[in-house]
Amino acid sequence: MQKTDTSPPDATRTLWYLRKIPFFSGISPDRVRALAEELETREVAQRQVVYLPGDPGDRVFFLVGGRVKCSKVSRDGKELILAYRRAGDMFGELCVLDGAPREEMVEAVKSAIVVEVPRETFAGLLLEDAALAFEFARIVGQRRRAVEHRVEHLIFRDVSAKLAALLLDLAAEFGTQDGDGVRIDLRITHQEMANLVGSTLETVSMMLAQFRKRGIVETDARTLRIVDPQALRALS
Repeated sequence: MQKTDTSPPDATRTLWYLRKIPFFSGISPDRVRALAEELETREVAQRQVVYLPGDPGDRVFFLVGGRVKCSKVSRDGKELILAYRRAGDMFGELCVLDGAPREEMVEAVKSAIVVEVPRETFAGLLLEDAALAFEFARIVGQRRRAVEHRVEHLIFRDVSAKLAALLLDLAAEFGTQDGDGVRIDLRITHQEMANLVGSTLETVSMMLAQFRKRGIVETDARTLRIVDPQALRALS
């Protein structure tokens, strides 16, 4: 007769990950240890979907390794990228407010490790810790402002200005100083840039070629380096 595995989850591993997440840094060590006993950690392969539109909004995710992409996809396959999340970030957080099904898709763009917090557990944490609730509200508000900023760009600015603003945003979030310039440490395709600014692959490729010709950026098969941030700010 085959035995059922009733061993507990690897709480030690989960605890190690929780201690690396900035959101939980203000929680007492005892509470973090107790929390680790309740949570699940899983690995997500590159290009694997974490969740799809319509999936239950029953948990909040914390990324402790890799990178994921949050996007919406139309019925005809067009993609609008909402955001990238990296190690230490929270995603899927809006389910805490109403428990509604997911509206977006989240996909790993690099092999990822996620800690999953059940909605009820997360809501309990917010109710028992005012500082944590304030931090949650701050993050949600910050993300709303970012969305409003993008909507403003999409509606009122031309493609050149939208692309310049996007490159500056990516540099601020994923950039590292590289001599006098900034290298964007995010493998992002021209198509993904087009999806982020609401344009076409051809238009974005043409604009990047113009930026290269003017000495504003340098690109190769893997990286993009901003040579002249001031010129991008003037364009945006």
